[in-house]
Amino acid sequence: MDYVTINGTEIPALGFGTARMDDYDEQYRAISAAVETGYRHIDTAQMYDSEEAVGDAIAETDIDREEFFVTTKLAPGNRDAEAVHESTAKSLERLGMEYVDLLLIHSPNDEIDHQETIEAMNDLQEEGSVRHIGVSNFSVQQTAEAMEYSETPIVTNQVKYHPYKSQADLLAFCIDENVMLTAYSPLAVGDISDDEILREIGERYNKSAAQVTLRWLLEQPMVSTIPMSSSAEHIRENFDVFDFELDDEDVRAVFDLQDELPADLADRLGF
Repeated sequence: MDYVTINGTEIPALGFGTARMDDYDEQYRAISAAVETGYRHIDTAQMYDSEEAVGDAIAETDIDREEFFVTTKLAPGNRDAEAVHESTAKSLERLGMEYVDLLLIHSPNDEIDHQETIEAMNDLQEEGSVRHIGVSNFSVQQTAEAMEYSETPIVTNQVKYHPYKSQADLLAFCIDENVMLTAYSPLAVGDISDDEILREIGERYNKSAAQVTLRWLLEQPMVSTIPMSSSAEHIRENFDVFDFELDDEDVRAVFDLQDELPADLADRLGF
């Protein structure tokens, strides 16, 4: 397993996402398969309605809770201080856990001052029910503002990031500011599977287009990723990405599927 280290905390760089699953049974089967495969970074959210399945799947194992890094996110309506406290308590109840490793603001909400939300999240950290905090779907400017509001580090900004979706400005910011960029929808909801360039790269390593894509993400500094699948076969395939490394030419070829890679980011990435 690769890790991203933020302020002394090692976070598994490859996690498992739980969005877009139909019901509890599908969620539970998929999460259980992920845990059995070796995933220890599990991502959920109040909006996903998957917290209960995450908690049950983890509780059914013989693996110590401390071995897992569990993330959940505040739903859009749970942003004022009272709602932050109450909704997080309900999340912990659904998870069957005393704490979450990471609590995120799921997306910007202009109706509530982010400062109020973040200060309430800081309070939860002091209480011990939340270990780390972060944001999701924030711009560079919004992330910088969140960092100013918080008494503790903003550990991550979770955003959509894949070979067809550039996050060049945010990635440069995260590298410079020691913030993890967590890539969701890393496989572009399956669209990368038929990409000729990714498949050709994969043939050189005896890997699939999906595995090439995940490896490309994992080799970038400060990047973690949380692919999602309900297929046990794909869950295992997505985890099988730690026995090879892409050469610089192949990494650049994947970046070329996006807009032109900015020179300043290329320098940070060593190109």
